Amino acid sequence: MNRLAWSLFVLVSFLWGIPYLLIKVAIEDLSPVLVVAGRTAVAAAVLIPFALIRGTLTALRGRIRAVALISAVHIIGPFLLITYGEQHITSSLTGILIAVEPVVIALLMARAEPLTPGRVLGLVLGFAGVVVLVGLDLGGDRYGLLGAAMVLTAAVSYAVATMLVQRRVADVPPEALTVGTTVITTVVLAPAALLNLPAGPVSARSWGALAILGVLCTAVALLAFYRLIALAGPNRAGLITYFNPVVAVLLGVALLDEPIGAGTIGGFALVVAGCWFSTRPAGSQAADSVSLPAAQARYETSTGSSRSKG
Repeated sequence: MNRLAWSLFVLVSFLWGIPYLLIKVAIEDLSPVLVVAGRTAVAAAVLIPFALIRGTLTALRGRIRAVALISAVHIIGPFLLITYGEQHITSSLTGILIAVEPVVIALLMARAEPLTPGRVLGLVLGFAGVVVLVGLDLGGDRYGLLGAAMVLTAAVSYAVATMLVQRRVADVPPEALTVGTTVITTVVLAPAALLNLPAGPVSARSWGALAILGVLCTAVALLAFYRLIALAGPNRAGLITYFNPVVAVLLGVALLDEPIGAGTIGGFALVVAGCWFSTRPAGSQAADSVSLPAAQARYETSTGSSRSKG
């Protein structure tokens, strides 16, 4: 990946490393469906003027079906599944299950981008790092299994959506695509959200969490993520889910004075190593296998032309 792709990778990893905490705060006073509809409405309100100024919304003409499909599998489904699922399982287990996404993408993309030994090693190391980092905490209420299944389904849905973005709307500007997906999500969920308005007062803490979820974790994060897919492809873009738990742990250390143990250091090292192996250019891994035949072909061509001249 180039420097811009790595910058976007770090940005999205950070912005999607904090929503688990913010969701926990928001659902203290707001229903899960209202949180999802609210964050996408905020994102749409922020991005529509930006897209209008740039004149990119015309790129959505004739693409509404594709955008609606991406809205369903990248926002509506996963956001609802994760928000409801977090009511029954711990954030640690949520982080582990979401980290399945790169593995699912790699399997789905195996024909187009073969799984080299280096990439397989990277995927295994990255996932192991997530488990070591956050711990395999199976706690929760009696509906924990249902909550885990919901989050795991969200991870698979994210993987499918990441591939769809590259295959169907790669030529649509990120701000136009983000406006399209967030507006569709808001319209679809608005009726259910209106039926689940809070009965009592809502704290400034919950409103603040919702605002951050909308502006940073949805609007800015989706803009950066769609651009990252275009630059690095779905396989490498999906690796951000390995770094999300890292961000969550580091924020806990920085903001809550949580201790750094051997598991934190070891897990972080495994995640970094896994991402390094998984993001190595395929060309460098295949170079050894193609360089000799290519060189031989060039040699035969050059000698053949020399003989014809002689």
